[in-house]
Formats: sequence, C-alpha cells, structure tokens
Amino acid sequence: MYFIMDMVKQLDLREIYRPYEPERRGQPPYNPGMMVSLLLYAYALGMTSSRKIEQATYHSIPFRVLSANRHPDHDTIAAFRKLHLKALAGLFVQVLRLCQKAGLVKFGHLALDGTKVLANASKHKAMSYGRGEKKAAELDKEVAGHWQRFDHSRDGRLPIALRWS
Repeated sequence: MYFIMDMVKQLDLREIYRPYEPERRGQPPYNPGMMVSLLLYAYALGMTSSRKIEQATYHSIPFRVLSANRHPDHDTIAAFRKLHLKALAGLFVQVLRLCQKAGLVKFGHLALDGTKVLANASKHKAMSYGRGEKKAAELDKEVAGHWQRFDHSRDGRLPIALRWS
C-alpha cells in the first residue's frame, strides 16, 4: 500500500489532472492521485468492482489509508475510471517501469539448461520469432478489446477474465 502511494507520486498524471484544471464550480473532486492509488491497489488485489472498492474504503485499513479516510461512492469510482480509461491503461506501462527500477520485476532473456523434464511439448506449440511477434500482436488486440468492453460495461467491472494460452 505504501509502495503504491509512493509510486503514484512518481507517475506522470498530467493527463488525469487535465480535465479538472479549468473547473472551478461546485464541490471540488476527489484528489485524482488518490483515486488512481485506490484503483491501482484494488487492481493489484484483483478487485475490479467499484462497489467493492467503495466498501473497502470503510472496512479495509489499507484502502482507508489510500483514500485518506474519505469514501468515494461507487458511482464516482466508476465515472472516474470511465473518464480516464485510456490514461489508466497508459499508466500501467509507467508502473511496470517503476517496478523494474525497484527490482520487483525483471525484463530480459530467460535461459534454460538441458535438464530433461517430463512435459507435453508439441512442435505445434513451439514458436518461431515470427510467430511470436504475430502472437504478441494478437494479444495486444485482445487486451485492447478487453479495455473497450471494460469501457462500455454498466458498472465499471471487467466483464470477463483475461485468459492466456
């Protein structure tokens, strides 16, 4: 939770703050940085329902800390997510880079030794470099499709789970 708070301070949130700058009427919105922290933490736990996130701000200490003991309702959370869906998708790349700098993830090559392991290896499942690029492009399309469906879902919940084959 504290890692998320520190990480959000390092993210480029200009695109998320931009819609709130000219607005001076009505009640001030919840801090966009706080809302991003809530969503990132909830996603890290596999919680995508805006109603469950709202409930967690009342009952879960990490969520209470992230929200500064404020309780945005589920409509506010869903509206924030819908308004900033593209920007939030872009933040995940920044998050991965920060995690890499912190030593939490590594990107690079994987080398295996010649140990024999009982497996169901099929020549049809083995990938050449060209096929790997094609598969990566297909996965990019699939993820984009999930984000698009996520954008159009009624209450902001991800309608299907991502499946990797």
